[in-house]
Amino acid sequence: MSFTLGKEEKLKSKKLIEQLFIQGKRVKLYPFQVIYSEIDHDGDFPIKFAVSVPKRNVKMAVKRIRIKRVIREIYRLNKHKISENIHKKYMCMFIFMGKEELDYATMEISYLKLIDKFLTKIKNDEE
Repeated sequence: MSFTLGKEEKLKSKKLIEQLFIQGKRVKLYPFQVIYSEIDHDGDFPIKFAVSVPKRNVKMAVKRIRIKRVIREIYRLNKHKISENIHKKYMCMFIFMGKEELDYATMEISYLKLIDKFLTKIKNDEE
């Protein structure tokens, strides 16, 4: 598994994002929330994902952009944990729900716990 983050892995379609918010299921673990839904796409990647940091929670654009960058980096380095454990294709939106920027290590630990919770929920949904 390569550690790249290609264009095909990113969720960009406005229609798919709207569909995700309408039909998606949620998993929460501070400071993250994941909204996910199963999709049919022909890509090689099991997940199409996007990152959101609400302006309501983090006012300064510079901080929002940095948080998004850190979340994408954490995803990029740990995406193999997701792709090894799922058999269907999903679209996911990672939302940062915290009020202030956290350090990288704290965010990564929270992210990994969230992914474990996310994978167990997917396994329960498949059964």
